[in-house]
Amino acid sequence: MSQNTPRLRRTLGLWSIVGLGVGYMTLTTVFDTFGIVSEETNGVVPTAYLVALIALLFTAISYGRMTRVFPSSGSAFTYTSETIHPNVGFLVGWTSLMDYLLLPLVNALIVRTYLTSIFPDVPEWIWVVLYVAMITLLNLWSMTSTSRINGLLVVFSTVLIVVFLVLAWNAMQNGAGTGTPFTTQPFFHDGVDTSSVIAGATVVCFSFIGFDAITMYSEEAKDANTVPRAIVIALLIGGLVFFVAAWFSQATFPTVEGFENTDESLLPQMALKVGGQFFQILFTAASFAAAVASSLSSHASVSRMIYVMGRNGKGVVSRFFSFIHPKTHTPFNAILFVGAVSLLAIPLSLDFVASMINFGALIAFTFVNVTVVVYFVFIKKDRKGPAALLRNMVLPVIGMILTGVLWYFLSDEARLYGAIWLGAGFVVLLVITRVFRRPLSVRMEDEEIAEVTGEELGQAAR
Repeated sequence: MSQNTPRLRRTLGLWSIVGLGVGYMTLTTVFDTFGIVSEETNGVVPTAYLVALIALLFTAISYGRMTRVFPSSGSAFTYTSETIHPNVGFLVGWTSLMDYLLLPLVNALIVRTYLTSIFPDVPEWIWVVLYVAMITLLNLWSMTSTSRINGLLVVFSTVLIVVFLVLAWNAMQNGAGTGTPFTTQPFFHDGVDTSSVIAGATVVCFSFIGFDAITMYSEEAKDANTVPRAIVIALLIGGLVFFVAAWFSQATFPTVEGFENTDESLLPQMALKVGGQFFQILFTAASFAAAVASSLSSHASVSRMIYVMGRNGKGVVSRFFSFIHPKTHTPFNAILFVGAVSLLAIPLSLDFVASMINFGALIAFTFVNVTVVVYFVFIKKDRKGPAALLRNMVLPVIGMILTGVLWYFLSDEARLYGAIWLGAGFVVLLVITRVFRRPLSVRMEDEEIAEVTGEELGQAAR
């Protein structure tokens, strides 16, 4: 690449990337899905979040290690292509692409629901078009501006979550729920079984999708150590907020009796019960802000994944998606494409889209753990001694097993739609490789692949 060729600009520091990851997670989603998960787990929502957090923490460590080795915006697509085979990497990238593309669409659906409830006489499609246009334009503007706006929205929604916790505590002091948050009932009680908790964890796993998307900013981070640290920090912050909010919610509402339509977001009803109508308005506004923050982050990350996949392909389509605007230094055409896909929020329903979200993400998580073993154990042959086996074999294998368990407990509908999408990806792979006669290649930009020394292996493990 020549010096005059536009490229992604390294402007993002640690906390900017952490903010994008946390914003991606949509912190208020713990209240949106509370009714569904509470019924699924028989009233132990915090336990489901804890199980999901532990399962994904091993994967977060693997992501951190691989992003040091392959500092490219392609994430699981790049890691799998480089360590296993480009064709396998394409299929992993294709399956995770479904989830990344659907997340901006999900946020558009949620916002459509909020605005339609407030302005029922306005056609729903108008809100979708206006909202998607706003998010797309902000992403086209610059990554720095997107990060700043995202940070403000994350802070606002976090403050309102803290206010909810205070009001919930006060409600319990006045006799609501268990009467106190200092109880083990939200964590475990009679009638709770392991399979139900794991099934609930597969639902809340959707809330954590975002920590892995941080790897998409590898080519815009200020230095190589930023992204690995940001991955773990964002996951822990999100996990802490989800767990504490779920604990207070479950202690205040041990069951979902008294709520209307628990298959939809209970956030407005929960806010009304603990803080009255004024707080309900504020908390709904916070949820709206969280959805906007998630839209900005998810739109930005998936456009960069499409950019990298386009950059490594050939032909008119690949050149279209690998275009970087010379003034804004953003993947211009990829951002426009994500905006166009998000307009599908006009005809589609939230139930249909949400059922497809976790399939590809869990496959990507599993393969990232696989790539750690393949790269460090078989390619770099770093397998001598207990420490090497622990970080290069034991930890990623545990991550594989845990994400595999979550994948097994996905709904039949999610697996069906996911399998159809994967099948479509295989057909696309056959076409672009001319039935495997033309090999795919992965092109790294800005950074060369790191040759990891023994000293660097210790850093990567951390």
